[in-house]
Amino acid sequence: MSRQLIAILRGIDPSEASAVARGLIDAGITRIEVPLNSPDPLTSIRTMATEFGHEAQIGAGTVLATGQVDAVREAGGRMVVSPCFDAEVVAHTRSLDLESYPGVLTPSECFAALQAGATGLKVFPAFQMGPEGLKALRAVLPIETQVFMVGGVGPENFAEWVRAGASGFGIGSALYRPGDAASDVAARARDMVAAYDEVIQ
Repeated sequence: MSRQLIAILRGIDPSEASAVARGLIDAGITRIEVPLNSPDPLTSIRTMATEFGHEAQIGAGTVLATGQVDAVREAGGRMVVSPCFDAEVVAHTRSLDLESYPGVLTPSECFAALQAGATGLKVFPAFQMGPEGLKALRAVLPIETQVFMVGGVGPENFAEWVRAGASGFGIGSALYRPGDAASDVAARARDMVAAYDEVIQ
């Protein structure tokens, strides 16, 4: 089962990459993002993609320029996530057959991102839109649009967000903080997956 959960490993060191990715995948999270403002992020992406690319979708976050997209692809990444919407970044990402999740918050940004070819939308920060805002947005978005909520979301409010129309979630510090033991990350991931499955089923 491919869950609509993206693990955001901001600050991860390449020395941790393999063990943390293994723990996440074993727990049931098979979408993993390494933000480019982490230490040597492309090495971490390359390590994860080489070892686990057949089991998980590995990609990069905080991608702000087309050159960074090229570097992510070269490292074996297949997913590009950004905190903001940039039409050139989205178009370039899709031209390389990578998945594109730009950060959006307003209806104008959402529709512009979809027009540019985005695979799905990353609503960021989600707490600023709120579930009521998402309900209103969902009323006008194409029904098939994937909408991932990032920023202020977690197991305690998964159900509320799903009722409002969320497709999935990006989870950062609630799952991983720099220096965390892989076993601790895996334990949190198992709890996160259990909470998600309970809501989705």
